[in-house]
Amino acid sequence: MNKLIEFITGLLALFFRPQKEEQATLEPEKASPTGMSSDGLAILQYFESCRLEAYWDADGKVWTIGWGDTGPDVVKGLRITQAEADERLQRRLAREFVPGVLNALTRPASQAQLDAMVDLSYNIGVSAFQGSTLVRLFNAGDQAGAAEQFLRWNRSGSKVLLGLRRRRAADRMRFQGSSGKEAIRVGAAIV
Repeated sequence: MNKLIEFITGLLALFFRPQKEEQATLEPEKASPTGMSSDGLAILQYFESCRLEAYWDADGKVWTIGWGDTGPDVVKGLRITQAEADERLQRRLAREFVPGVLNALTRPASQAQLDAMVDLSYNIGVSAFQGSTLVRLFNAGDQAGAAEQFLRWNRSGSKVLLGLRRRRAADRMRFQGSSGKEAIRVGAAIV
């Protein structure tokens, strides 16, 4: 009888063990990233550049300031400081672009993949990113196919721009695991 009770107790312990113990054993480096890293930010800032006075975007349609920031408060004649430009960038990344990318993904992304996808989203917009073939391929587990999709986002309007070709090459390299410095080097070398 004692062996039967021990057996049943052992089974119950297996089924009713606390789930939090398992979660606590996750290694920090395997946890999903929740923001853009300094490598990702370096790529964004290298290719975006910063202007402290409002200007028209490449298509001449949207007032832009700082690190490519747009919005209803960006109007002709607006001037900001470098600190304001940096704050605006961080605020929009945290409020709009990182959550927009994470909400589109149905599988975990590495830090490098998240960095590249956030940079693309920052450049093309969250809606365009969320509806992209890149997201569909990534969610299907086709990382190689998703990486190739970065290179397709090289146009402003219908015009292929060298700056976008360079930026997308850097994003692709970052997505595949390169450091920010190496991704920038490869992207900047595109002619």
